[in-house]
Amino acid sequence: MIPYELKIGWRYTRQGRRGQKKNGFISFISVMSVASIALGVMALIVVLSVMNGFQKEVRDRMLSVIPHIEVLSYEGAMADWKTPATIVEQNPHVKGVAPFSSGQGLLSTGRNVRGVLLRGIDPQREPTVSDINKQMFTGSLSDLKVGEYNIVLGLDLARLLGVRVGDKVNVIIPQGRATPAGIVPRMRAFTVTGIFSSGHYEYDSSMAVINMKDCQTLMRHTGPDGLRIRVDDMNEAPAIAYELLTALKGDYAVTDWSRQNRTWFAAVQVEKRMMTIILFLIVLVGAFGLVSSMVMTVTEKQSDIAILRTLGASPGSIMTIFMVQGAIVGVVGVACGVALGLLIACNLDVIVPTIESLFGVQFLPKEVYFISSLPSDPRMSDIVPIASFSLILSLLATIYPSWRAARTKPAEALRYE
Repeated sequence: MIPYELKIGWRYTRQGRRGQKKNGFISFISVMSVASIALGVMALIVVLSVMNGFQKEVRDRMLSVIPHIEVLSYEGAMADWKTPATIVEQNPHVKGVAPFSSGQGLLSTGRNVRGVLLRGIDPQREPTVSDINKQMFTGSLSDLKVGEYNIVLGLDLARLLGVRVGDKVNVIIPQGRATPAGIVPRMRAFTVTGIFSSGHYEYDSSMAVINMKDCQTLMRHTGPDGLRIRVDDMNEAPAIAYELLTALKGDYAVTDWSRQNRTWFAAVQVEKRMMTIILFLIVLVGAFGLVSSMVMTVTEKQSDIAILRTLGASPGSIMTIFMVQGAIVGVVGVACGVALGLLIACNLDVIVPTIESLFGVQFLPKEVYFISSLPSDPRMSDIVPIASFSLILSLLATIYPSWRAARTKPAEALRYE
């Protein structure tokens, strides 16, 4: 059997919703409270979904170039890289292992000079740890043959240098050699055999890929600098890195992508927290409106409260009646906000282009932003706390008006009736 407190609370809510003449203003405030709560919840879900989408898009583009995990030797060059590679490959979560060499240098094409990160790779193993082979604009990684001194450039780097496939570039290494004229930096001419585009400007404008053996010869390294590793779940990379560190028995340094880019991801998390706080103010406005409408409802229902008290209703029952009424308003607002937020967040790829075509505007021009669309990634880990906190805030807003209703004295309330 349904308690009478719930029935009466639901009846009061329905009366307010019908907007009768004597309580039309109260009904308007209640509707505005529901709308404010729904708007706040909807805005939070949409904004956080877009921020998650941007974070995921940048992360995926970043990890298409950089490895999930790196293993480095404390001794510098890893001459016997196959031994640790065999140990790493025994982990069931590891999908690929490849050695690499790296260094810094300058690329010169006459008048144009750019500082770059040189990455030496094994063309056969590299596709197992990165997606550069899938991102080739022209050419192929298989053209990076030992001794031919070929080079693959990022798309933006090639544009800045003004080169194309077949052109020559001079690679200048900040390591000098003694000559009768003094110390002269080492320099080697490379042939551009390919151009890649990862969609991440930081890498497309500052990274050049060469054969690992050529890199070791140029840098005078005795072996690879370390191992690049790809795992089956990038989010579990820190835990897998710890497993690999244990398996390698502490002879090597193991780092994962989340540690290498912790500053960027920490900044994103701070932005998400600040946006959450700001947008929750909309929900707070709705909660204040709910308090106002509930106080006016209690004032209007003084005679009803007095009659219920006379019939034997306890102060706790009176308080429950009005808390039910406020809870219904909160639940409706939160439910509408979650539904609208998910509807918009899941259809941004349709909504945004439609608005752009209708008004002839472009929110993210391709010439300015390397992500020219609004990605969206709704997550339950964001939606559940938002809905829960908004609902709790709505329930807290009903406590004071309900407490005032429970303190109503029947004799005083019915004196002028």
